[in-house]
Amino acid sequence: MEFIKDIIKAIEEFAPKSYQENYDNSGLIVGDPSKKTSKALITLDCTEEVVDEAINLKCGLIIAHHPIVFSGLKSFTGKNYIERVIIKAIKHDIAIYAAHTNLDNMQMGVNQKIAEKLNLVDCKILAPVSGKLKKLYTYVPKAHIENVRKALNDAGAGKIGNYSDCSFSTLGEGKFKANEGANPFVGTKNKIHTEPEIKLEVIFEAHLEQKLISILKETHPYEEVAFEIITLDNKNPEIGAGMIGKLSKPLDEEPFLKMLKKKMQTKCIRHTELLGKKIERIAFCGGSGSFLLKDAIAQQADVFITGDFKYHQFFDSEKKLIIADIGHYESEQFTNEIFYDVLSKKFPKFAILNTKVNTNPVHYY
Repeated sequence: MEFIKDIIKAIEEFAPKSYQENYDNSGLIVGDPSKKTSKALITLDCTEEVVDEAINLKCGLIIAHHPIVFSGLKSFTGKNYIERVIIKAIKHDIAIYAAHTNLDNMQMGVNQKIAEKLNLVDCKILAPVSGKLKKLYTYVPKAHIENVRKALNDAGAGKIGNYSDCSFSTLGEGKFKANEGANPFVGTKNKIHTEPEIKLEVIFEAHLEQKLISILKETHPYEEVAFEIITLDNKNPEIGAGMIGKLSKPLDEEPFLKMLKKKMQTKCIRHTELLGKKIERIAFCGGSGSFLLKDAIAQQADVFITGDFKYHQFFDSEKKLIIADIGHYESEQFTNEIFYDVLSKKFPKFAILNTKVNTNPVHYY
């Protein structure tokens, strides 16, 4: 048995909720996080059939990629499938949790799973986001600098791409006067004191802010810790929409589409005109990724793989690449493997079950 809140914590350590898009509704949608459960059912979509499956399997938690609720519900009368799912889950005391665009936006998330299925190499985020990196400045007595630096690095600060434990230090002087009521670590009350200090600078991902502030205050020797935090305009290369990578060996267009159809287990690929060129650079986005077409073109992709392209959007390729629409469900169907991998490592004795329900609402004749 595991607490639902601990299951959620493990998922959100991998894909923090702060990285979801503004329109999204990731998180715990139904249920009490303080309850325990012995089993979790993972699925792309939480449908009525999936809830029935959870009931039969005695699962106290459903973990989905797509949130069953995107906007506010004003009544619960069972008039549509969303209300019926919520009513049934509550009636049977089943919690529903979703990790959606936060999982899409992680470097090791939904799109990395596509890269694995297609055996792509040299993959990177197609459209990295800005405003998700911050910098912490603090001022530490020289004798304590390594202790504070290590504590911040161990908590995740100072990670830049493939490098870790990154920081910058500047030697200077701190000057202060401890007033009545203070308990100074150095210096004497009511006298101005000058102390050799190191200005420490570390970059960190925005979701770590409160954790790092707590650790800084715990490890810093001063009673009052001086620090500043700023938001950077720098793009975070590990967070963002879509990915781009390469085939280890270029393929002609038709053999590539045949391989794509087989590896992504799709019955149909809607694509633009073939251009008579080799396919090597592959841009891709799980789900609805048409908004990334310009990014794929700008990065000279030979093909852009995603789902949900509309008729007129196919013209926007301008014959600069091939758009390959493999379907929304098809592009995200392996997301369950991510949930399984994350949770099975953290909770090796916890039962994590894959749904046997095909939740794809699109059928091909």
